Amino acid sequence: MPLHTVLIANRGEIAVRIARAARDLGIRSVAVYSEPDADALHTRIADEAWALKGSTGAQTYMNISALLDIAARVGADCVHPGYGFLSENADFARAVADAGMTWVGPPPETIDTLGDKMAARQLAESVGAPLAPGTSEPLQSWEEAHAFAVEHGLPVVIKAAFGGGGRGLKIVTHEDGLDAVEDAFLSAGREAGEAFGRSECFVEKFLERPRHVEAQVLADTHGNVAVVGLRDCSTQRRFQKLVEEAPAPFLTPGQTGQITEGARSICTAAGYVGAGTVEFIVAGEGGATGEGTVSFLEVNTRVQVEHPVTEVTCGVDIVAEQFRIAAGEELSWVAAGGSLDPVASGHAIEFRINAEDVANGFVPCPGTVTEFRVPTGPGIRVDAGVVSGSTVPRFYDSLLGKLIIWGPTREIALSRSRAALDEFAISGVRTVLPFHRDHVRNPAFTAVATGGSAESTGSAGEFGICTDWVDSHYVPGAATGGGNGDIEDAYLERTEISVEIDGRLHRVGLPVGVLGAVTGGADARSAAPAAAESSAASTVSFPAASSPAASSPAASSVSGTPVTSPFDGTVVEWKVADGAEVSKGQTIVTVEAMKMERAVTAPADGVLSISVAAGEHAGRGAVLGAVG
Repeated sequence: MPLHTVLIANRGEIAVRIARAARDLGIRSVAVYSEPDADALHTRIADEAWALKGSTGAQTYMNISALLDIAARVGADCVHPGYGFLSENADFARAVADAGMTWVGPPPETIDTLGDKMAARQLAESVGAPLAPGTSEPLQSWEEAHAFAVEHGLPVVIKAAFGGGGRGLKIVTHEDGLDAVEDAFLSAGREAGEAFGRSECFVEKFLERPRHVEAQVLADTHGNVAVVGLRDCSTQRRFQKLVEEAPAPFLTPGQTGQITEGARSICTAAGYVGAGTVEFIVAGEGGATGEGTVSFLEVNTRVQVEHPVTEVTCGVDIVAEQFRIAAGEELSWVAAGGSLDPVASGHAIEFRINAEDVANGFVPCPGTVTEFRVPTGPGIRVDAGVVSGSTVPRFYDSLLGKLIIWGPTREIALSRSRAALDEFAISGVRTVLPFHRDHVRNPAFTAVATGGSAESTGSAGEFGICTDWVDSHYVPGAATGGGNGDIEDAYLERTEISVEIDGRLHRVGLPVGVLGAVTGGADARSAAPAAAESSAASTVSFPAASSPAASSPAASSVSGTPVTSPFDGTVVEWKVADGAEVSKGQTIVTVEAMKMERAVTAPADGVLSISVAAGEHAGRGAVLGAVG
């Protein structure tokens, strides 16, 4: 039966994406929004938008009764959950079905099995998928995780059983030591509980220098389980993806076959229906089980952030297929006589555009986007949840949008990526654009297989990206011969002027205010602000990232060395009591924003004095306490 009205139980760019796909199919779309999102782009793109009353945080979009009430009021016959929030919540899927509506996703029973990473692990083992050592039941305490680490050795990875998107996932390395297991276990549970409502954790042996490769699956109710394509998602920071590409480069035919058929077998055994992703780790040279070992990681029972990079290489609209499958239709290309697995054409790279400060450890940067100017040209697609003037709240994920670049080869895709990233302009909030511009010029990422193109059989040559490469090996500006200063300098607000020299036009970028200082005189000085105001790229000034305490008026009145918040967020937990003795470098407090936790260490030896209690909000650079 055709679907006619969808309630989109999400926000941001994925809500925009779903609304546009629904429009293509003639389905009426209804958006929901929290108070901070009242003027968000997804409320304007959808045919209607209804308010979710309640708190302003992530829990607003996880209010099942409120969502179902709106769905009933608007006459929705289906619900699309997007990704994150309730997208992998089997209870929500059941509630949707019980209310007489269609859930645009896999059956609740499948979500229960595959959304529980331990049950998924057991299923993968039953169909012969390779697995690293790990626990098969939820851990009752951090002591159990500690015992596993003692038995199997470091590094280990602690995973929230119901986490996703890198949240609820913590790595404990040799350098961290066994004492770090406790904090990692507790932090993983907190992150997953905040983002997904469940905090159970388990532990696995972590394969060193791993690549993250995943299979995009689409399965219908007619028995077709298609692997639409493979993606490499190894460029991550704190195990949240930054860059993805398809097809996954530098894999041997054997590895490709293991991942493709392993994913198909797992989904077939689970009775999968809809869009899903089966994720694998491919160990690098020197990994725990040898070079190139493939190990099952998890299944995401939803559409993923990175689905467009597969769409543009395989010619499949994954969100549209989700609607067709939910309506009981066969996979569109199979119904048209095509082969089960689409054949990829060309190569694509996707860049997540997050509101994060690269120069300051990728900390979240909520605020107002004063300019959002996208690049143009062949092979360029932008999926965004913001426009110029949009507000980025501190309560939600930092993703602003995604830049997807296609080319007939990986080399051309990289060339187009460099040009598009240079053209992309965002002001008002710091973003990861400087990292991406640097990354597409870094030999570790741009290497070509020695046996030919990235898509051909051959070794990976100098390709050096693994899941912890950004956290452990990335040096900002190194690819261009600069240094750490290059990334910080990239955030300096500039105004562009055009200068003609000997008949040739040159464009020069100058820091805001320099033009007036150079020309001198009262008229020039008064004209400089006006010139800056007319330039979209020069309307914002950022606080000094290197000295966040300077942004806090209270900093000068603190007795002792101030402890400052790395970003605008909430104090989660103080690790030590007020008045306790602390040592320089000791973790003393955890701050959370945009679903990301950050540990703050003591700036000096001394006695801690707490100013901001756990649960309270703190602005970026705010003084949380002092050590004196």
